[in-house]
Amino acid sequence: MTDDVPRLDALDGWPTPEEQSRWYGGAPAETALLDAYRGRRMHHAWLLGGRKGIGKATLAYRFARFAFAHPDPGSPAVAAATDLSVPVDSPSFRRVAGRAHPNLLAMQRPWDERNKRYKTELAVDEIRRTVGFFGSTVGEEGWRIGIVDPADDMNPSAANALLKVLEEPPARSLFFIVSHAPGRLLPTIRSRCRRLDLAPLAPETIAAAIRDNGGVDAGDDDIALASRLAEGSLRRAILLLGEDGIETYRAFAHLAAAGRGGGFDVGAMHALADRVSGRGANDAYDGFLETVRAWLGRRVRGEPEPLSEAAPGDAFRAVPLARWAEVWEKVTQSSTEAEDLNLDRKQVVLSILMSLARAARM
Repeated sequence: MTDDVPRLDALDGWPTPEEQSRWYGGAPAETALLDAYRGRRMHHAWLLGGRKGIGKATLAYRFARFAFAHPDPGSPAVAAATDLSVPVDSPSFRRVAGRAHPNLLAMQRPWDERNKRYKTELAVDEIRRTVGFFGSTVGEEGWRIGIVDPADDMNPSAANALLKVLEEPPARSLFFIVSHAPGRLLPTIRSRCRRLDLAPLAPETIAAAIRDNGGVDAGDDDIALASRLAEGSLRRAILLLGEDGIETYRAFAHLAAAGRGGGFDVGAMHALADRVSGRGANDAYDGFLETVRAWLGRRVRGEPEPLSEAAPGDAFRAVPLARWAEVWEKVTQSSTEAEDLNLDRKQVVLSILMSLARAARM
């Protein structure tokens, strides 16, 4: 990959998983890998599960650096280690950060040079790179590590190719398979992996990570709100702060809070729709859809809104759970059709808002 190609899913002002030196996830996940490694019980394939943005890929690259720096699990350094950190100025760290380590293979959706964007699928050719990678004598002694990030992007042919590799793993090989929805992967892939689910991050941890990084220009109130809205995902909190997502949430939540009898203020509806559906507002539109889904999720789970003044009106609190589930399906269907048929996004937003209003009036 050339320097002018952006990293997949990179966030402005934030280190990519392979560049991240800090670990904000819980100690249990890191300890599980460290204990398995030095206890010589390291499974050849690990399935790292959990929602997007909680550190799964970061943990995979963090372990890769550690294993490259300490290839002997029985060494005194490994025995004395309390975590998987390595010095940021070490060769192991620098080469992994640049994806330049000869014993590391990262598999993801490839860059489409013709259309100047990443392809929509992780295809079989990416997985087949393992044949040359693990079969080559070029590289260094020690472990060879393949990271699939995320496995959810694999098409059926790629999934079957990965399964074949996992069935007959090469010697001294390790695989980290990152998945936001492990239950959707092939059962045969899951059965050949040791599963390690990462817990969502606490709001306090997310807020501290954002302040530590210093790459997000936001006030304490917005950081705190984004951390609560993110539902455990550091990535989601960063996007909320960087894409005007906090203001979108406030506008939507106040619209719902002000509604009486399920009715929305028509002017406020159109103002919100204009904000998130204008030309070049792709991020704002995606953020609106995520905001609505998260709001519906809190209604289904009976959870309060992070802003007390944004608590839904009486009509919304009285809606039965089954009806909210129907609205969820409607939102999903509307957003999918809009993408497939290139529909007018403002009308899609207004349609979603009307679906919410109708649910409260029924």
